[in-house]
Amino acid sequence: MAIAITKENFKSVVLESSQPVLVDFWAAWCRPCQMLGPIVESLSEEVKGLAVVGKVNVDEQSELANQFRIMSIPTVLVFKGGKVVNSIIGVRSKEELRKALGV
Repeated sequence: MAIAITKENFKSVVLESSQPVLVDFWAAWCRPCQMLGPIVESLSEEVKGLAVVGKVNVDEQSELANQFRIMSIPTVLVFKGGKVVNSIIGVRSKEELRKALGV
C-alpha cells in the first residue's frame, strides 16, 4: 500500500530514503487522480523492497504541493537521493510509472 506522505514525514520517507521514491500528488475530487490511484497502489505492491511509493493529498498538504510547484494533478514525481529525477503529469500506465521509477 502506498504511504500517505505529509509535511511531517516527507523528509524521512522521501528525502532520506535509500531507495527511489515515487510520489503521487492527488486530490479526492480529481477524476484522473481516481483513475491513477489503483495503478499507483498496484505498483506499490510490485516494487516493495525495491522502491517506496507514496501519495500526497494536495488539499491536505498544500505546503508540499506549493514547494514542488504542482500546477495540475495528478502529478507524479520520482526522487532519488532526495532530488527530483522525473516528473509525470496525467494518468499513465503502470509500466510507464515503473520505468520512470527505474526498478
